[in-house]
Amino acid sequence: MYVGSKDYILSLDLHDINREPLIIHWPASQQRIDECVLSGKNNNGECGNFIRLIQPWNRTHLYVCGTGAYNPVCTFVNRGRKAQDYIFYLEPEKLESGKGKCSYDPKVDTVSALINEELYAGVYIDFMGTDAAIFRTMGKQTAMRTDQYNSRWLNDPAFVHAKLIPDSAEKNDDKLYFFFREKSTDSPQSPVVYSRIGRICLNDDGGHCCLVNKWSTFLKARLICSVPGPDGIETHFDELQDVFIQQTQDVKNPIIYAVFAASGSVFKGSAVCVYSMADIRMVFNGPFAHKEGPNYQWMPYTGKMPYPRPGTCPGGTFTPSMKSTKDYPDEVINFMRTHPMMYNGVYPIHRQPLVVRTNVKYKFTTIAVDQVDAADGRYEVLFLGTDRGTVQKVIVLPKDDLETEELMLEEVEVFKVPAPIKTMTISSKRQQLYVSSAIGLTHLALHRCDVYGEACADCCLARDPYCAWDGKSCSRYSASSKRRSRRQDVRHGNPIRQCRGYNSNGGCHILSL
Repeated sequence: MYVGSKDYILSLDLHDINREPLIIHWPASQQRIDECVLSGKNNNGECGNFIRLIQPWNRTHLYVCGTGAYNPVCTFVNRGRKAQDYIFYLEPEKLESGKGKCSYDPKVDTVSALINEELYAGVYIDFMGTDAAIFRTMGKQTAMRTDQYNSRWLNDPAFVHAKLIPDSAEKNDDKLYFFFREKSTDSPQSPVVYSRIGRICLNDDGGHCCLVNKWSTFLKARLICSVPGPDGIETHFDELQDVFIQQTQDVKNPIIYAVFAASGSVFKGSAVCVYSMADIRMVFNGPFAHKEGPNYQWMPYTGKMPYPRPGTCPGGTFTPSMKSTKDYPDEVINFMRTHPMMYNGVYPIHRQPLVVRTNVKYKFTTIAVDQVDAADGRYEVLFLGTDRGTVQKVIVLPKDDLETEELMLEEVEVFKVPAPIKTMTISSKRQQLYVSSAIGLTHLALHRCDVYGEACADCCLARDPYCAWDGKSCSRYSASSKRRSRRQDVRHGNPIRQCRGYNSNGGCHILSL
């Protein structure tokens, strides 16, 4: 596991987490720090080299970028072929500018994806933090970006996640999806924040006359996470915080889990919403948002649609004869420049959140999801990080029709000094959850069956899909263990049915009828 912090990169051996980590010290030069301070920045919290991008380059190297005391820098790290090699060092001769790859400001998140030796990044590319872009650098294709200072494309965005999701068996259809939140362009006096999902084609070359070296396939749609009210009024969670993409057997159709917050004066809280790729694609294949003049309402575009449909990838399923976006007619490119937004929003599965928290003194910041096989089926276990430094372990069970039941299995304080949780990563192989904050990194077991007590009934009532009564104790459930000796009922948690023959101390006794 690789960890980036202020002035340091760490390599941790997950085979032995207590083994001394390999450490690279990569500070900014004193001259650069002095210049940063002279420009009005804070020496401690801003004028360091905060590592904000770590991407695997090949089997032996990483590509890493840091803020460089408000002068982003990137280079390669040699990590060897295997952990046993114990190799970990910077290659300073390959040092290069990080502009367009890593933000200047360490408080501004950078999201990135390294695909075919090309780096795609959602980033702010200027010292003042006013020019936000989705950038493509490195590799053989032309450097590309979103249209500069065009608020219809991006308006003061906060980037959250980036992920390649194939559209079909045809590689030319591949699209990179970006998740972000941004300010609405419609109410500059009191800015409203909306959550977005955007996408670009990987083989986008930009336009021929218009949008030269700019994305000509960039589209975005609103991600809606709301609680439907009985009177038809929906209460919206609009501030996207984190995204977790759960892979399925079909790589084209992962499940998208997203954490949202609402921080208005009337309504505060957090929610988890779940989206399907079928619904997302349906919105991107639907009508474009259209507005004429500043005082007109957004409407679905009803005019003549140029061919190929704007947002379609060149050389793909629907455009086999067009090998580049530079071959697209000018009317397609011009339409893309003025219509980057879809009219319909993407609603979650069942059109309502999976988890909701209101009137609490915390909000969710991160999410990770594990799939667990239990005696009565497969369950998704949600690990939800909060801004008070705890992790909630939650499952959502179906009741009847569209009704669900949410169970919080446990809440763990993961740091001695509470701090908002920044990132979480699950290792199913090691059955560990790795958790980071601004002050540290730790790990905790996905299951702690022994905390559920020493009786069969206690273990059953916990309804934790990781745990089952094995005849002697509450322990890790294994699908391969003997069926007779395990007791588990996640769906109903019925100890009377499950624990016949076991008394409160775990021993056997005879039931008299």
